[in-house]
Amino acid sequence: MWIKQLIDSLERHKVKYAIVGGYAVALHGAVRGTVDIDLVLKISRANYRNAEKALLALGLTSRLPIGADDVINFREEYLLNRNMTAWNFTNPQNPIETVDIIISHDLSKMKINRIKAGKSILSVVSVRDLIKMKRESGRPQDLEDIKALKRIYK
Repeated sequence: MWIKQLIDSLERHKVKYAIVGGYAVALHGAVRGTVDIDLVLKISRANYRNAEKALLALGLTSRLPIGADDVINFREEYLLNRNMTAWNFTNPQNPIETVDIIISHDLSKMKINRIKAGKSILSVVSVRDLIKMKRESGRPQDLEDIKALKRIYK
């Protein structure tokens, strides 16, 4: 399964990460379909470099001609002036394999839950932080996700 390969590569490259977005909603128990995998990383040059290596090892490439050092060096510029909140990766051989690294959030300021999925243990952002992220986004799907999460975690 694709997510297992991704997590194994992130772990092998010692990336400090948590799953967010639709996969996190589903892993917390809500019914949610999604294709891409969204991640939040601890913001540091070494961690972003490790994440880039982990994704490249799986055959994914950045959709933009930028690397980890660019994201770290120009993060504020990307967020404030270029409307870039995620660093996107995809596998040209299998476009369904897509990872978005959310650069607007820092994992070191978030709580992580470890959730067992099959034989893997996944780092997933807490429900509280996930709801906060989705509220900030304000997109219709995110507002629906908030309702679903609140029904589960009353």
